[in-house]
Amino acid sequence: MRFRRNIGYGVLCLSLACSFSAYAADYDLVIKNGRVIDPETMLDAVLNVGIKDGMIVKITPDDIKGSKTIDASKHVVAPGFIDTHFHALDGLSLKLAALDGVTTGMDLEAGAIHVAKWYAEKDKGWPLNYGTGVSQEMTRMRVHDTEIDTSKPNDATTVFELRGKSMQDGTPGWSVSRSSKEQLNQILEYLDEEFRQGALGLSSTVGYMTQGVTTYEMFKSQEAAARYGRFTGAHVRFHGNPSNPEGPLGFSEIFANAIALDAPLNLNHNNEYGWWENEEKLQAAREQGYNVWSEYYPYTAASTAISAEFFHPDKFKVLSGGLPYEEVIFDPVQNKFLTQAEWEKTSKEHPDRSIFAFNRKRDEWLPFWLRMPHMIVASDAMWSGKGIDSWDLNPTEYVGHPRTAGTRGKVLSKARELGVPLMFTIAQMSYWPAKHLGDTGLESMKMRGRLQEGKVADITIFDPLTVKDNATYTMGEQGLPTSGIPYVIVSGVPVVNKGVFDLSVKPGKSIRFPVEAKGKFKPVTVESWSEQHVIRPISIDDGGLAKP
Repeated sequence: MRFRRNIGYGVLCLSLACSFSAYAADYDLVIKNGRVIDPETMLDAVLNVGIKDGMIVKITPDDIKGSKTIDASKHVVAPGFIDTHFHALDGLSLKLAALDGVTTGMDLEAGAIHVAKWYAEKDKGWPLNYGTGVSQEMTRMRVHDTEIDTSKPNDATTVFELRGKSMQDGTPGWSVSRSSKEQLNQILEYLDEEFRQGALGLSSTVGYMTQGVTTYEMFKSQEAAARYGRFTGAHVRFHGNPSNPEGPLGFSEIFANAIALDAPLNLNHNNEYGWWENEEKLQAAREQGYNVWSEYYPYTAASTAISAEFFHPDKFKVLSGGLPYEEVIFDPVQNKFLTQAEWEKTSKEHPDRSIFAFNRKRDEWLPFWLRMPHMIVASDAMWSGKGIDSWDLNPTEYVGHPRTAGTRGKVLSKARELGVPLMFTIAQMSYWPAKHLGDTGLESMKMRGRLQEGKVADITIFDPLTVKDNATYTMGEQGLPTSGIPYVIVSGVPVVNKGVFDLSVKPGKSIRFPVEAKGKFKPVTVESWSEQHVIRPISIDDGGLAKP
């Protein structure tokens, strides 16, 4: 019953012929004989699905026909998988994600700057649905690293390059420089304009900026998002620190801010020490009506830039729990674990290189995550580095974390092995991400993550008995596609057809808030703070204490 309460219920017409009447000739696509699963309504039955103009218009046990037909016998027909931690923004990596069942990929951790232009580029044609938050990190670069050209849209495909350029003057200002009042106001004004232009939320990598971002700047940045009802997604301070209290403190910071602001919050990759404490707090907050959630991916190793500050010797000992470099840091380019001397050499020569950092405790924790309500699956999928037009490259050419190609396949196969209900797993991959984002007021997410009449036809079809990941950490195998997912449909159009990614179609839609006419920026000044938070002096005319 606890699972049912957390999942939620929709109104399910028993006849499955609610308000959409359509003739057979009207269907563009029919999916027949599949096991249709919808976590919101708890529907789980063998049915036929009729699709027209990108929408699900009929779910019925009756025989229906359309211009095209997919026989989904012995397969699950599920709401398309939604990834909210998605850096796979080039051709090859996005193709691998699509083959893994993703219909919507949004970068709500690294984010982007100049989001209006970012969306305009994707609006020209993109295979999957797309969206972004505004990058706190790159916004700070605009203020603290003015020697870098940040006039164009930048996102996760360029952030490592920008980090490298910020080191040229010896000071990565975005990471280590604290903001003056004037600089803080400039940052907040930039953020406000991005929210006005429709950015989905504040995308914070504060875990890479622990020295530079003060707690007050973090609070005011979350407040800037909250003015628009937008959520904060954060890679928190001290992420990966395996000690108490340091481990959970980064989460406690953004959590306290979210509760104080009554603002939505997504804890990015809650897969390190202290995750159980974070989940307990999130569950308690949801019971009180707060829109807060977290995410995980099912891999032992993380992936990030080799030059990240927490790999430096003065911090690495704590991060690794005393383990040496050669048991933690794996370089996929050299295809080996690195000693401290090798790490120092490689990080200086290639500061923007992505490496793996292993934490064996994750193998013990994964069975809990697979059963954790409202803990969504989000891959942290990485780009290939092969360029935006790398669509037709062979998957063996992908160099990076296997989570890009295998996250959903790995979750489904591991959940099957452990006996986790399929309804629950699909909720983690489809329904809960859509619900939480929809609850922020994002209309396009209210139409996705469900398999119901009247919803967008974003659908993933997979074999529940054979679906599995194939990607590994070994060179040449890091991009091997998931098997057992023959069809991935975006707005009624198959982007994966019989297990093959279709380069000729680009049905992806923009996931974005409407552009607002006026911004909501409020500068931080001593006077405004005092007027808002300090009691006015008592006067005879007041007759007592009075707030302004």
